[in-house]
Amino acid sequence: MYETAQQEADVRAVQQHAYGPPVAVLELRTDAERPVPSDDEILVRVRASSVNSGDWRGVTANPFLVRLFNGLSRPKSPLVGVDAAGVAEAVGGNVTGVRAGDEVYGMRNGSFAEYVSGRSFVAKPANLSFEAAAAVPAAACTALQALRDQGNLQPGERVLVNGAGGGVGTFTVQLARAFGADVSATTTADKLELVRSLGAAEVTDYTRADFTTTGNSYDLIVDCGGRPSVAAFRRALAPGGRLVLVAAGKGRFGSLGRFIGGQLRRRLLRQRVIVFIASAPFDENLLTLKELIEAGKVRPVIDRTYPLERTAEAVAYAATEKVAGKVVITI
Repeated sequence: MYETAQQEADVRAVQQHAYGPPVAVLELRTDAERPVPSDDEILVRVRASSVNSGDWRGVTANPFLVRLFNGLSRPKSPLVGVDAAGVAEAVGGNVTGVRAGDEVYGMRNGSFAEYVSGRSFVAKPANLSFEAAAAVPAAACTALQALRDQGNLQPGERVLVNGAGGGVGTFTVQLARAFGADVSATTTADKLELVRSLGAAEVTDYTRADFTTTGNSYDLIVDCGGRPSVAAFRRALAPGGRLVLVAAGKGRFGSLGRFIGGQLRRRLLRQRVIVFIASAPFDENLLTLKELIEAGKVRPVIDRTYPLERTAEAVAYAATEKVAGKVVITI
């Protein structure tokens, strides 16, 4: 077990003790406890974090069913944030591949704070700043698992990324291209050029055109936007095509409604519909992404940055779903 003379010192951390608008329920505490790493963990002095859809959904309890997992009346845990990039201040005795003083990036609940302790941290890409590295973990791991593990993407296949302008979408477009796919995408009008610059050969404004009625077909569709319905997606799949649903979906039931619909179609109609949430262990994913980023094949897209003191504003902005890429929090 790692020990430090500074262990008793308080640290700054953003915490949540109720559900509601971010500016009303997120509080920057200056008396939070410094985490103590176990033998399997790394203590990270966080230099930057970023906001994911799961963060603002957890804060606002949108969809309502978030409460079934996080607490009915109020959150079970005050910890907020998942992504982190910073410096390994201490390394547990069982940890390999990282030493104290190394620059790292990874994932752990409670990353909107000066310190976080966890297992899913590896050396960060050498060509990224802390801010850029913090934009990668959750979104890029989700994109990687959607394409490689769930979608079984093969070189030369036609891929459509629906809702390609957000955090997961921007990584999905780039990874699909890096894996040798022929990539098409949908997004809003203000993000068309951005998505083209990431490697999509054909980009459609989904507010003006319905890609499911054009007659084009795809071997793999990755939905990062939550629209349209699963039945509509099926019209655009080639024979043997796969549909991977990443987005939570819209409405009161959110991801649960999509999960149930997807499972029914997969089992009763034997359609290849996959609903998933990225899962650990993430170390291999992060190392794969590190290689791709250092090779220049993938890059994070950052919409804007906020200091830790303005985390509530950052989460509120991310909840508008107008973000191009990721919102970063500097610490």
